Amino acid sequence: MRKPLIFGIVAGEKSGDILGASLILEMRKRHPSVQFVGIGGDAMIAAGCRSMFKMDRLSVMGFVEPLGRLPELFGIKRQLREYFVANPPLVFIGVDSPDFNLRLESELHKAGIKTVHYVGPSVWAYRAKRIVGIKKSVDLMLTLFPFETQIYKDHGIKVVCVGHPLADQIGFTDSKQQTRAELGIAQDAKVIALMPGSRSGEINRLAPVFFAAAIKSLQSDSGLHFLIPCSSVDNKRLIGDIMRQLGLLSGEQFCLLDDSRQAMSAADFVVMASGTATLEALLLRRPMVICYKLAALTYALASRMVKIPNVGLPNLLAGKRLVPEYMQGQVTVDAVSTEIINFVSEPESMAAMLEEFTAIHKEIRLDASVQAANAIESLAGMAS
Repeated sequence: MRKPLIFGIVAGEKSGDILGASLILEMRKRHPSVQFVGIGGDAMIAAGCRSMFKMDRLSVMGFVEPLGRLPELFGIKRQLREYFVANPPLVFIGVDSPDFNLRLESELHKAGIKTVHYVGPSVWAYRAKRIVGIKKSVDLMLTLFPFETQIYKDHGIKVVCVGHPLADQIGFTDSKQQTRAELGIAQDAKVIALMPGSRSGEINRLAPVFFAAAIKSLQSDSGLHFLIPCSSVDNKRLIGDIMRQLGLLSGEQFCLLDDSRQAMSAADFVVMASGTATLEALLLRRPMVICYKLAALTYALASRMVKIPNVGLPNLLAGKRLVPEYMQGQVTVDAVSTEIINFVSEPESMAAMLEEFTAIHKEIRLDASVQAANAIESLAGMAS
């Protein structure tokens, strides 16, 4: 009897859920009977993953914030380890969430299970000593960006750069006109997307600054329109509360949307939290300002550890300060409103930056899910 094709997989964040779902769909296209079990979000579940726990139980950010959740996280890891050791998959795939997945991968690797880590941890930015543990835990590292691979090669870790699925999904044709028509927004309107993040902590720290900056910008140009995407019902409620505290009402000038890509596509300029969405804005060729604001204690720890001058993905990929970014105390109403007003006053000044966005898009458009599936099949000894 033929052994079933079963893979273990764990994702802990929305961005990982998207990556995991694309990989699952590619593998199922090649092997219709393949099964995936572990932890995933809505996208992975829809693609066919059996999730043993709700993904949001792993969605915790920072150095300090996870401490209160450690007993639960250790319990989930223990149950997953016991399950996979008792039911060994062909390969276990940890999708991002390195603090959780690398620990699980280490234990599964010791039990003789082949392991893949999909999305290289930022060892080039901080906690470089983790590379020693990674070498003992991971049979294959899959990175999203070319600049990440060298450190793994230097330490003898098998690594493949697969590119980013978003770069495959988003084409080079600008959809601004079509999106505005769908939303009923005038083609000549001046539209700014405000994106203070998807986690409640991020929203609480950034949304008041973003909204106050929008109000200040209106003093210079009363014709501005602002789109605010909300990733969940809870986030929409939280954002609505913050808007009301500032005297703002949802309507034509401040419009709440469900879809962040739709908001960016319709916008001329994006004010946003640091994260994967900044890559999406780059691929959509939208000028942006990136803001990064952590809980005070988390930032105090992180600032001692991070050894790179830029944290925004567009700037990391460009190898320079391509777009403006503000961190922690730099995130002020004056700074953000100035960026908005400067863009509205001189949008043509962004032309050279947009050309670099296109060059980066081409560099990371490698058919990521196909490349990842090829590498995993090779590790598992499968024929596609």
